[in-house]
Amino acid sequence: MKKTAGLLLVCALVCAVAAAMAQEAPFQAVGSMSQLMINIVYPTSNAIFYIARGAPKNQLEWDELANSALTLAESGNLLMMPGRSRDNDKWITDAKLLVDVGAEAYRAARAKDADRLTALSDQLNTACVQCHQDYRPNYRKRK
Repeated sequence: MKKTAGLLLVCALVCAVAAAMAQEAPFQAVGSMSQLMINIVYPTSNAIFYIARGAPKNQLEWDELANSALTLAESGNLLMMPGRSRDNDKWITDAKLLVDVGAEAYRAARAKDADRLTALSDQLNTACVQCHQDYRPNYRKRK
């Protein structure tokens, strides 16, 4: 009986350690939130915001736009990483908006659909403004 109880205790400890190890994320945030925004989110979102100024003219430009849209979508996932995510509520919802619009922009760029990309500008603006209102103190409050 003692042997069975000891075996159960060892099994429970192994399971607890395995669960704890599974919860440890293998991710390592390298840049700060500011660096992520300035160096990744802003430039890639601008590629979509400014599509109305002129659609890509050749395959290389369409590929560059598709890469920007893909990077924008994946940046939403970076925002949800442990260590970056501010909470599991609004932050995740706001980041998913960025993933959704970036993914849709990627599909539109791959289809060379400038009109669809132009239409996504409002959705992208909503994603950005919503997150900034939720998490940037004094956003749009001028003195």
